[in-house]
Amino acid sequence: MAPAPQIRIPATYMRGGTSKGVFFRLEDLPETCRVPGLARDRLFQRVIGSPDPYGKQIDGMGGATSSTSKCVILSRSSKPGHDVDYLYGQVAIDSDFVDWSGNCGNLSTAAGAFAIQAGLIDPALVPENGTCTVRIWQANIGKTIIAHVPVTGGQVQETGDFDLDGVTFPAAEIVLEFLDPAEAGEGSGAMFPTGNPVDVLEVPDSIVPGGRLRATLINAGIPTIFVNAAEIGYHGTEPQGAINEDPAALARLETLRAIGAMRMGLIADMDGAARRQHTPKIAFVAPPADYTASSGTPVRAGEIDLLVRALSMGKLHHAMMGTASVAIATAASIPGTLVNLAAGGGTRDAVRFGHPSGTLRVGAQAALVDGRWQVTKAVMSRSARILMEGWVRVPADSF
Repeated sequence: MAPAPQIRIPATYMRGGTSKGVFFRLEDLPETCRVPGLARDRLFQRVIGSPDPYGKQIDGMGGATSSTSKCVILSRSSKPGHDVDYLYGQVAIDSDFVDWSGNCGNLSTAAGAFAIQAGLIDPALVPENGTCTVRIWQANIGKTIIAHVPVTGGQVQETGDFDLDGVTFPAAEIVLEFLDPAEAGEGSGAMFPTGNPVDVLEVPDSIVPGGRLRATLINAGIPTIFVNAAEIGYHGTEPQGAINEDPAALARLETLRAIGAMRMGLIADMDGAARRQHTPKIAFVAPPADYTASSGTPVRAGEIDLLVRALSMGKLHHAMMGTASVAIATAASIPGTLVNLAAGGGTRDAVRFGHPSGTLRVGAQAALVDGRWQVTKAVMSRSARILMEGWVRVPADSF
């Protein structure tokens, strides 16, 4: 049998916030991959280089971290009042699946820029100089994101002086608005799936002495489980290596994530967590304290409102996921959550939190309506840049 030839597919490799991914226009994908299913999953796995038992993704575009193992599809929107539909796939590194259960907030930044650069926006809506407002329908979670993308000379402005901790070089600032990021109903889809700003989880004594752990379980941006750092033996100032180089710590945190996911109604049993690695996230919070960021820059307690360390796909994130930042902003704005209490309590519409790479300011507008907390939007600034464009190649028999 003759070996399969390689085929080439138009693609763009982009950084968005503190993540990177391979971007496609829906119309450029092979026909079998334009709809959800095994062919699309297999294509994206081959593009990224997964599943890879070595955990390196050498034979693909992935960078062997949750932040760099991503694919995105954009198309002109079928949703009234929106410009583009944005679909995101989190490709597992060493396991055989693609997780479509949530959004990537960081790549939402690049989605707005890519929409303009890929010709998916009506040219009449793109100013010669100024800001292009891109209304994005986030198809994974059914939410609206508005990206305010700077434009110079009719083209997306990518360079600038906006610094984002976790990204080496400055770039142009893109402001993102996540509209109605939390659900207002009841059950597993609600902002607080249990109806409580703080719950007590029953956990193994081997993980938490006494077997009881307080947690804030919230659906905002992405389902997230927040716990207090001190209650699980941490300070909230931990660098990435302190967690990721400790297999026992990762196993404990994954167990807590599974317990929280069950309490949120996202999985039926503990085994379900292995098939749903992208959501929910788990994070631990603490009051402000001095620490040194991964860049070597000192972060002073007086510069931040709280500390947050979050895990993505089983590892401590090097900075902070954009969707988890929405969850942080939302939880911080609601009195009584563990995030709000770590930040000093009270009411607030913005927080600056410390993460392993530095700090980030996020805001949320919350109000108590008929006895329920509602959040109209969360806002943050990110940046995006094309790293490479052209074609990605994969063997023709890989999907």
